[in-house]
Amino acid sequence: MKESAMFEKVNMVAPVAKKVAKEMTVHGDTRVDNYYWMNQREDQEVIDHLNAENAYKETMLSHTIDFQEKLFEEIKGRIKQTDMSVPFMQNGYSYSTRFEEGKEYPIFARNKGSKDGPEEIMLDVNKLAENYDYFKTAGKSVSPNNRILAYGEDVVSRRIYTIRFKNLETGEMLSDVIPNTTGSAVWGNDNETIFYTMKDESLRAYKIYRHILGSDASQDELVYHEKDDTYNAYCWKSKSKKYIMIASFATLASEYRTLDADQPRGEFEVFQERDYENKLEYFISHYEDKFYIRTNKDAKNFRLMETSLEATGQENWKEVIAHRDDVLLEGVELFKDFKVLSERIKGITNLRIIKNSGEDYNIEFPDNAYLAYISKNPDFDTHLLRIGYTSLTTPNSTYDFDIDTKHMELLKQQEVLGDFDASAYTSERVFASARDGAEVPMSIVYRKDTKLGPSTPLLLYGYGSYGNSLDPYFSSTRLSLLDRGFVYVIAHIRGGEEMGRHWYEDGKLLKKKNTFYDFIDCAEHLIANNYTSQEHLFGMGGSAGGLLMGAVINLRPELWKGIISAVPFVDVVTTMLDESIPLTTGEFDEWGNPKIKEYYEYIKTYSPYDNIEEKNYPAMMVTTGLHDSQVQYWEPAKWVAKLREMKTDKNPLVMHCNMSTGHGGASGRFERFKETAMEYAFFLDLAGKMT
Repeated sequence: MKESAMFEKVNMVAPVAKKVAKEMTVHGDTRVDNYYWMNQREDQEVIDHLNAENAYKETMLSHTIDFQEKLFEEIKGRIKQTDMSVPFMQNGYSYSTRFEEGKEYPIFARNKGSKDGPEEIMLDVNKLAENYDYFKTAGKSVSPNNRILAYGEDVVSRRIYTIRFKNLETGEMLSDVIPNTTGSAVWGNDNETIFYTMKDESLRAYKIYRHILGSDASQDELVYHEKDDTYNAYCWKSKSKKYIMIASFATLASEYRTLDADQPRGEFEVFQERDYENKLEYFISHYEDKFYIRTNKDAKNFRLMETSLEATGQENWKEVIAHRDDVLLEGVELFKDFKVLSERIKGITNLRIIKNSGEDYNIEFPDNAYLAYISKNPDFDTHLLRIGYTSLTTPNSTYDFDIDTKHMELLKQQEVLGDFDASAYTSERVFASARDGAEVPMSIVYRKDTKLGPSTPLLLYGYGSYGNSLDPYFSSTRLSLLDRGFVYVIAHIRGGEEMGRHWYEDGKLLKKKNTFYDFIDCAEHLIANNYTSQEHLFGMGGSAGGLLMGAVINLRPELWKGIISAVPFVDVVTTMLDESIPLTTGEFDEWGNPKIKEYYEYIKTYSPYDNIEEKNYPAMMVTTGLHDSQVQYWEPAKWVAKLREMKTDKNPLVMHCNMSTGHGGASGRFERFKETAMEYAFFLDLAGKMT
């Protein structure tokens, strides 16, 4: 392998952060954090340090600049610039989203009567974003009489939205402006009453307000206050349009309230009181004279229940679909004549149709590893189910599935421009034996003409937290790696929910290290089975997956040629002790509360920042955003500073801090791929594949 020019530059002077010792004592144990001072976002010295890191990164990657541009144009060139989503009908209008050539942002439109009716531009986000470095819309919601559009806008990338209102008949903006929200507005059926959720200083969604159109938002009525800071509260409207719903969610418990949408100025009623002690989770849907409840009540993998509108407590719930040890019930969609269950079986998504007539069957799909999901289905009275489908080799596809004839009509498949040929790629699904005997699935994709062996570059990607499952989906961006001989592997490690609820529970709290061990064992399996070697193995993960990267390089640094840790959660002990930081209180059920000694001691054994040692580490790139609302920028900044101080190798270590964005990166359609091109250039340079 040709050595990257980065190795010739490592002797250049990298930023050296000043050290200011801060002692933190908990449970009689004292930790010293020399870089705690970096958490002052407005401090010019902090900004100067972040800018110095960016300048160093630019120097270290300067030999890849032309290649980054090539990758960016390549990635961008596969995307059809003038494109439109598949329209869907709702309340007499056909809604669609489109992009126009040369523009970064979507245009939201609707057509009256049908997709061929006269078009109305609801929002041209390109115009709205003209004066901002970052701009994102969320929560678009049209009033029941089709006249007023409510939407949220975020211009900072902190996921704090201001709700605005537009008269779709005149094009005028209303004077109503509601700041500091989640971005979603929920309409009562009177076309005047709106419910929205406000965030607190830690960005927790905690208060639901009732707003009357045309009134001053400062006078809005508080209808629900979630005072338990381990819960978040949200509101939305049922698919039936009959109920406004408020739900409070903790990691392992939930509670709903309902209000008749025809009486939006009434009082909400509790559906079933929270039962945190028994970790009761439930999710409700309404149809005609019943509520349907997907719940873990006496059902680890969830089951489906029903109850009448008048008696909603759990003592009245009756079973519709029983619990199954080998099937995770992930979701339910209701229609007039049938139900659709979203299930996960051996890690793969499954769509199951249950007709009121009694017929019960699964929709068949061609790939051995894929993602199938229920798409936008606003109407109850239909025999057509709108679904989405993708696999590692199949671009995202939208179908209408006829539940009577079982005919699948392809409405649109993501068009990949250029010389893309799906038949040139192959995918596999294999299982690695973890050290405790668990069988960990992996989804693998590569070009058929890629020769597998010790010299094959391989990127292993993982997440493994919050019960979030990583599905084998298609990525046109990923082709830039595959076409240069990379193998791409998704490790479905514990902490996700791919194999059922137990898969999540075995990778959290006092079992969190299973997540890291699974990832390492997957890497060992790939090496042992001749997919690659240590000299050509790369790892990547973001957010909690960035924590994963931090943990595995502490445990097995020699396994990896290179690592990218994106927006990484790496200072676990300190963050989980600080309840003023976004997400902290709501995540005690995920990581444990370090104010409890048992959890403190366990978290401390794996927290990446606390376990850096004087030893060799692989080449690394770390990314973050100054305005990150999920993982504060100072975690990766501190981590990089301490790694530089401690590591004994001469491998490159660079940090990219986007000074304009947050957790999700740039907001533009194509602009975000510049960071992707930078990351890919980092890997390809290390792999000697900069062609």
